[in-house]
Amino acid sequence: MPEYLEVSEARQRSGLRLVLTAGVPGPWGEAAKGLFFAKAIDYAAVRQEGGGENAALEAWTGYANAPQALYEDEAARCGWREIIDLAERLAPEPALLPEDPSDREAVLEWVALLADENGLGWNRRSMLLQSGLSLPPEILGKARRPLERLASRYGYSPEAASKAPARVAEILQRFAAQWQAQRARGRHYLVGQALSAADIYWAAFAALLRPLPQDLCRMPETLRGQYGAIGPVVEAALDDALLLHRDAIYRDHLALPLDL
Repeated sequence: MPEYLEVSEARQRSGLRLVLTAGVPGPWGEAAKGLFFAKAIDYAAVRQEGGGENAALEAWTGYANAPQALYEDEAARCGWREIIDLAERLAPEPALLPEDPSDREAVLEWVALLADENGLGWNRRSMLLQSGLSLPPEILGKARRPLERLASRYGYSPEAASKAPARVAEILQRFAAQWQAQRARGRHYLVGQALSAADIYWAAFAALLRPLPQDLCRMPETLRGQYGAIGPVVEAALDDALLLHRDAIYRDHLALPLDL
């Protein structure tokens, strides 16, 4: 586990601070970590409690969620696009947004399918919330309140959750087709011929479908089971070749084991 700063400590620091949900491979946070690792940008990790009130954090930055990237005295960056832009600004090389305009636009479109509202991550979260909130109160216990906070924060509803598997499957099918087309060209990345933010975000978000093995990603077995319980609709759309690509990106470009 990284040496997390508490909010009171982080407020006194300069440089780059990255607010992360401690102890879990949250895909938005892991993707942000991957961006900065690929560019060899140092940061201080700041603790956020998943589903917690995080009142001190919200009083500091205006936001209770993670990830957040805070650089010097600049405003907090919470969205995936602004975090990518910050990483590109702090270390232009290696570029994770291609110089070619069409490739650059394609990278952003693929990341959006993973990380935007109604993307893969958003819909998998709805599925996970549905699974958790459906447990009997005597089993759910104290976990109910954090789940209810997440449900309120991210627009959960039973109706949205019922549509989520089909949306996740649709996105996976699009990624599979893109990866197949790239491989047919003899290429090793999702867009163009070099590592991009699209590859890093795919590697991180694949945890919501098949977490990395326990020796590479230490997480509670209950949570591991929930992440991997994707159901038949999503299972049918998940191409093993995409998981092999995830493994290659971690092996060749990102830090292993994950430091949660």
